[in-house]
Amino acid sequence: MTVQNFVKDADWLDWRANPTKPAFKVPAGAVDAHCHVFGPGEIFPFAPERKYTPCDASREQLFALRDYLGIEKSVVVQATCHGADNSALLDVLAHSGDTARGVVTVKPDVTEYELARMHELGVRGVRFNYVKRLVDPQPDDYYRAIIEKIRPLGWHVVLYFEPADLREKWDFFTSLSIPIAIDHMGRPDVGKPLGNADFALLQRFMRENPTVWCKVSCPDRLSISGAPLYADVVPFARAIVEEFSDRVLWGTDWPHPNMKKEMPDDGVLVDYVPSIATSTTLQQKLLVNNPNNLYWS
Repeated sequence: MTVQNFVKDADWLDWRANPTKPAFKVPAGAVDAHCHVFGPGEIFPFAPERKYTPCDASREQLFALRDYLGIEKSVVVQATCHGADNSALLDVLAHSGDTARGVVTVKPDVTEYELARMHELGVRGVRFNYVKRLVDPQPDDYYRAIIEKIRPLGWHVVLYFEPADLREKWDFFTSLSIPIAIDHMGRPDVGKPLGNADFALLQRFMRENPTVWCKVSCPDRLSISGAPLYADVVPFARAIVEEFSDRVLWGTDWPHPNMKKEMPDDGVLVDYVPSIATSTTLQQKLLVNNPNNLYWS
């Protein structure tokens, strides 16, 4: 096998090797419901069609961070730099001792055998990415073909979109008849008032579709005011957590792909949780009950 030497992007920010120890002690059974692995590239090569080349971020490093933060389980989401080759993600699941689940990227020609193997390892969803700076979205029929193949397995669809995409794809998204998890609250513009039309549409999407879940993750991607409080994101995330307490998830997004200005501190991200889930009941649902219901039940 030829070893490939990948050179990370010149402006790539590496994840923090020494995050702070969070003051907030997460409840027993807590799940990081959105994280990734990158490579290592010499073992799990990055996709030729990728739009970025990251640093390595291995399963051993993911598990070490998880232990450090006091988190027991992980949901690993396929990174776009790996395309539809899920080998690195599946390797995590195979070595997790049932403490990890996966969300993969597949193509319409994926076979039942491949899907069954992934299910056995712990895959429970597929991801459709509509963020055009990261991927080139496909036609609706492309995604419908995938949905019909995963439907018998009881999987869900993870959607990564921005406000304009939700408006554009509303008819398609509301026609899928399959559970959906939204990445990073659909990336609201937190510089706008809480009652802005884009965020209201996201709330409507969740109100009218009771099998839609939402990840209140990545304040570091959304905030204008910045760390450590991410104060401008808090009202948006808190509104989702309080109205849809049984359908919210949280994750670190480690190793934080494509951060251009500052790499977030994973300990600070854990300490952010009580500001959006303000009671022990809400924290238990967000960190334990909901992700375990969606991924381990």
